[in-house]
Amino acid sequence: MDSTQPKPALEIRQLAKNYGKLPVLQPLNLTVQRGECFGLVGKNGAGKTTLIKCLLNFCDLDGGSIHLLGVSHIENRARKPLAFLPESFMPPHALTGRDFLQYMLALCELPYSEEAARAMCLALDLDPQALARQARGYSKGMTQKLGLAACFLSQAELFVLDEPMSGLDPQARALLKRQLALLKQAGKTVFFSSHVLADVEEICDRMAILHDGKLAFMGTTADCRVQFQGATLEDAYLAAIE
Repeated sequence: MDSTQPKPALEIRQLAKNYGKLPVLQPLNLTVQRGECFGLVGKNGAGKTTLIKCLLNFCDLDGGSIHLLGVSHIENRARKPLAFLPESFMPPHALTGRDFLQYMLALCELPYSEEAARAMCLALDLDPQALARQARGYSKGMTQKLGLAACFLSQAELFVLDEPMSGLDPQARALLKRQLALLKQAGKTVFFSSHVLADVEEICDRMAILHDGKLAFMGTTADCRVQFQGATLEDAYLAAIE
């Protein structure tokens, strides 16, 4: 590789992870380029969340290496340009939405702007008046929108989102897709997991199918349909995991 070229946003080499004697992720390789929107799909238990935990250094690897924007994932500085939303996001119940956004931006060493926070809430179909309420009174959808707002206000370079559409109604899903498109236009990198193949096909440059801890496919959605001879992406996905 040309040393003058920027390192990939995410580079996984021979990643292996076991839980006891059970192999959860078998040696796999995956690369996400900067500015790319990349979708990770697979059924429950395929290893998607475990892979995300590994790249965030939430658990030790049993083999291989991970680099984020050219920095080893075990270094604290690797996560500074990264924003993460977990699958089961839950802010501290005693905090108001505004408190939470202020706290998260302080961790990013960024100033809080009420105008920017309200604009982001509107962009995600979250009533800005909810910022004055404690998170304990939020619905699942409101909670998800608050977490997404915190991510998008962080000015991160790499966004890692675990099932970001979870709990969102159709309008909020459409607005989230719009925000992801804006991130891509701004040259940001998005890596997200999903169960919804239609979302992946609509917004992702490339995708990977994770099945039983192995990569069954990696490439464009069009390539997936061709390789597995599927009339639809759903047909191709089923053929890939069978």
